[in-house]
Amino acid sequence: MPAPDFLAVGSVIIDDIVYPDGRTSMGVLGGGGTHAAYGMAAAGEKPALVGLVGEDLPANARARLNADFDTSGLVWTAHNQVRGWQIFEWDGRRNEIFRVDVIEPFMHQPHADSPNLPFASAAGITLLRQPEYVAGWRRRFPAATLLWEPTRAFMLDGDYPRFLSGLRYADIVSPNLHEAQIMTGLDDEVAIVRRLLADGAAMVALRMGELGSLVARRGDTCAWHIPALPVTEVIDQTGAGNSYCGGFVVGWRRENDIAAAGCFGAAAASFTLEHIGCAFLPADLNMQWSQRLEQTRAGATEIDLS
Repeated sequence: MPAPDFLAVGSVIIDDIVYPDGRTSMGVLGGGGTHAAYGMAAAGEKPALVGLVGEDLPANARARLNADFDTSGLVWTAHNQVRGWQIFEWDGRRNEIFRVDVIEPFMHQPHADSPNLPFASAAGITLLRQPEYVAGWRRRFPAATLLWEPTRAFMLDGDYPRFLSGLRYADIVSPNLHEAQIMTGLDDEVAIVRRLLADGAAMVALRMGELGSLVARRGDTCAWHIPALPVTEVIDQTGAGNSYCGGFVVGWRRENDIAAAGCFGAAAASFTLEHIGCAFLPADLNMQWSQRLEQTRAGATEIDLS
């Protein structure tokens, strides 16, 4: 099997989802790493998923991971598989409550210097980690495009100097709007993007949920607003932002254009919204992908940054 061009480094979680209207979806395969890999797969890649998994991971979850991902980067542990409630409010806010005692290893392992990782190179990586881990992954894959999605719990701490310590090692940083507002103390999305670029970000992909995303590159005089792609019905928003990141890094590597990368991200996220958890990709993926990508490209608009 050829080495994968793209790696998704992050968590694999079994989600028990509670929706605002009281409906539930139990035992759903999720996790930030899983959904990022799904976004890469939606863009036509066979990505590798890098993370820690418990030996009691359900058989159906194992089968799903093996269907579309290279799983040679998964490290198995005797700890119980991490599982958590994902409780959604009417305004889109999500509360995550873990249901197992041991959590931390699943959020941080394997480390970049792990001798058991089988990968020598990669073209693009999504990294869902706290700031102190970014430098290590940069050293491990110096030639890869590294998209850093800061861990949600850390972003809500509002520790901006710590955030900046990881920022300089990433090629792309992709927070969501709510977390970036807490981190920077700014409300306006354009002001947030300007702030991140001024403080050292090479590229910013600010994810704004149903408002789309705002993407920009240092030195450019404009940003691009990428609309969220409308879907027939939003079934489950869990992981859509992670899938956006996976699609974005694939788009950047293919087209070397930040607006195009944002369109890849939006198209990838749209597939996640239509299903509960990390679903199997549709049989007509290539046709659907082309249609969604073109629709997203048509809606991209420039925003003045000067």
